[in-house]
Amino acid sequence: MDTNSWLAERFEENRTRLRSVAYRMLGSLPDAEDAIQEVWLRLSRTDAGAIENLGGWLTTAVARVSLDMLRWRKSRREDQFDDQAPEPAADRDGPSDPEQEALLGDSVGLALLVVLDALEPAERLAFVLHDMFAVPFDEIAVILDRSPAAARQLASRARRRVQGRPKATGVELTRQREVVDAFLLALRAGDFQGLIAVLDPNVVVRTDRPGAAGAPMEIRGAETWARGAVQFGHMARFTQRALVDGAPGLVVVRGSRLIRALSFQIDGGRIVGVDVIADPERLRALEVSVLDEVR
Repeated sequence: MDTNSWLAERFEENRTRLRSVAYRMLGSLPDAEDAIQEVWLRLSRTDAGAIENLGGWLTTAVARVSLDMLRWRKSRREDQFDDQAPEPAADRDGPSDPEQEALLGDSVGLALLVVLDALEPAERLAFVLHDMFAVPFDEIAVILDRSPAAARQLASRARRRVQGRPKATGVELTRQREVVDAFLLALRAGDFQGLIAVLDPNVVVRTDRPGAAGAPMEIRGAETWARGAVQFGHMARFTQRALVDGAPGLVVVRGSRLIRALSFQIDGGRIVGVDVIADPERLRALEVSVLDEVR
């Protein structure tokens, strides 16, 4: 076996781990595959014979590439959202495999991905590498060009934010969740009458997408909004129930990217008001806790 074939075989043996690291860092399967491809290009330009621990080298390399991608994404965050498009702009890198991305998302946990996406790039790298892949802090410190103590502090700060996700309790909140569950099930089924059943006839829906003269758009009436919601059903598979700033609601998430958030006001077992949030700045300021999947 020649050197290139041997190297390619060793790389494939590590591909699953590299994908796991990159996906947890980036929250997107297409981005993770891009990172893996970049690592292969870097490896092919390196003297592999001088690498003592190929697995460790590859993990470090994919972490560095992912960190660069996160920093670029942070600097261009406003370009990650397109309020006018039915699908998120994250698909710019090409088609993804929805089934595999869903499986990866399930293995990580959607709630965790949303929290990870709110972390600073260095915090995310330190937490993912140490807490999920047991990479020592002295190795993480080299990647981040910081001291091991600083790397440990970054992971600790990230851990507090992850563990600090709000937990909701109480009889009233349970009832509100039931209303949200019924709305989401009807949305996924394209059930117009099911939506009408949980909406107050005079429901008021406010969205931060500008209307006339730049004013926030407002929709009134259950039938009017239910018709629009049914048309929006193609995004229902990316929708999960959540607490949005402590209120019952829904979030639309692709990978780890929060695309929209809906905060419900519920009274008497019906939804009387909805705030639809799509503005990137407002989305980043939200406290979001994704709840267990509704069945």
